[in-house]
Amino acid sequence: MKRLVTALVLIPLVTYVMLWAPEWLFLVVLATVASLCFYEYSGLVALHEIPAPGVAGFAAGLAVLLAPSAHSVVFSVVAIIALSLALRQKDLNEALPYASALVLGVVYIYGCWRMASLLRARSGYWLLFAIALNWVGDTAAYYVGRAFGRHRLAPAVSPKKSWEGSAASLAASVLFALVYFPRLLPQVPLPIAAAIAAAGNIAGQLGDLCESAIKRGAGVKDSGNLLPGHGGWLDRVDSVLFCLPVVEFLASRLT
Repeated sequence: MKRLVTALVLIPLVTYVMLWAPEWLFLVVLATVASLCFYEYSGLVALHEIPAPGVAGFAAGLAVLLAPSAHSVVFSVVAIIALSLALRQKDLNEALPYASALVLGVVYIYGCWRMASLLRARSGYWLLFAIALNWVGDTAAYYVGRAFGRHRLAPAVSPKKSWEGSAASLAASVLFALVYFPRLLPQVPLPIAAAIAAAGNIAGQLGDLCESAIKRGAGVKDSGNLLPGHGGWLDRVDSVLFCLPVVEFLASRLT
């Protein structure tokens, strides 16, 4: 019940922000969500017995997220800052893990969320598609996997996920695209729409497994508890983070 109530509250709010909110409000919400995800990521890093990125990670991430251009120099500067800050570690054996965790977190979370801004600049409906694609795929995987799942997808990482659920997720995402694009993005041919959906779904499923691997290594079930019934923000958007860059890249090839 908590899962359903949380979804019913979030879906209308998220849809409004993606499609109709003024740019400043969209950026405020985007920065807030990204920072909540980074906060949970930092907690997982600490559970791996690696020094957490701390304030420097948030500052570097917001710079990547909100910089006027996505020039590669921004990421180079982040790496330089991370390695420089690593020199402050009392135990220099922790210098490289600290710098690596900081850079990974900034690119993984803030870098992927930046793709949301690029998609919205094309059309709010591109961004809505990339987000909704994962809602549809996750829902199909959950119910089909529970009912028919027999063959484990990645038992060492996520024992409950099955190949049957994975296939259902992919099929549902493609069907969703075939309904969505003719109505909201009619300029995209249906075969292209199906291919984008398939690629985005596969990336999203990989993102889900990668976040599960980080949590399993940290010895926890959820990244946090801020979303009743869903765990943490990172649990809710792990597939979105991998899907956004893929959809943005493929959408950019159409123009």
